[in-house]
Amino acid sequence: MLAGKIAIVTGGAGALGGAVVQELLNAGATVWVPYLAADDLDRLRQRLILPTGATLDGALLDLTDEAAVQQAYAQVASAYGGIDILVNVAGGFAGGEPVHRTPWSLWQQQLDINLKTAVISSAAAVPHMLARGGGSIVNVSSRTATQSARNVAAYGAAKRAVLQLTEALAAELRDSNITVNAILPSVIDTPANRAADPNADHSRWVAPEAIARVILFLVGPDARIISGAAIPVYGRA
Repeated sequence: MLAGKIAIVTGGAGALGGAVVQELLNAGATVWVPYLAADDLDRLRQRLILPTGATLDGALLDLTDEAAVQQAYAQVASAYGGIDILVNVAGGFAGGEPVHRTPWSLWQQQLDINLKTAVISSAAAVPHMLARGGGSIVNVSSRTATQSARNVAAYGAAKRAVLQLTEALAAELRDSNITVNAILPSVIDTPANRAADPNADHSRWVAPEAIARVILFLVGPDARIISGAAIPVYGRA
């Protein structure tokens, strides 16, 4: 389905990101993963089932460093012939306090890891998609972006900004054959989340693999008519 396509998955070494990488590899794409720790790529390769002939590569990269990301993505495009797919999984949650007790430093940190990484990666990838005549971007937002709750303001604001980014990119790239969509997970069934909330009903949480299959659809040929969408993927969570 994605044979000959070149995909970048930010946050690809994590639980959801790894599931996305697996689905893209299974569909025939070449996948490149930026990572933060020296052994992340080796550990990812050990976790996954690599199809015969699959190409999974990557490099150490700070996704908040605009110049470094521009250079790295240009190198990916040069090495593999272009960039067709970008999945912005990189991000994270911090919070747990009311707004009046949350220092700006935490707001800035949430904006940096959830929004800035997606903005910089999109800006670096889009010119290469334009050169290829099209492409697909999927951003990972959150249920919290549209259904806020107590003590999650900084995270929710950053993830809501990801929706604005998605809508703006979709409008700008509509006539360039580049689709841009977002997914809205809630609690994902990962080992880390189970450890953080061991008494929860984990059967209600959504598996990373199920979300990854939605992302695969959005970057595939059957979703070319979908752009600017924010798709809930939280099941019963």
